[in-house]
Amino acid sequence: MPKLKTHKGAASRFRVTGGGKIMRMYGSRNNFRRKKRKPVTVAFGRTVELHPTSEKRVERLLAGQ
Repeated sequence: MPKLKTHKGAASRFRVTGGGKIMRMYGSRNNFRRKKRKPVTVAFGRTVELHPTSEKRVERLLAGQ
């Protein structure tokens, strides 16, 4: 069976923690930052846990890591 390859687009968007959780960043971070409210722009710097319904699909994309 061939090796599983990592999906590089997914690898740049998601990180796997030591405990196995998949973390993601918020979207809409790049456009019109100066117009957005301060709490919104602060939240863009944080990572949040991926929703459980998307986990299986993203794990498959990150299989080669």
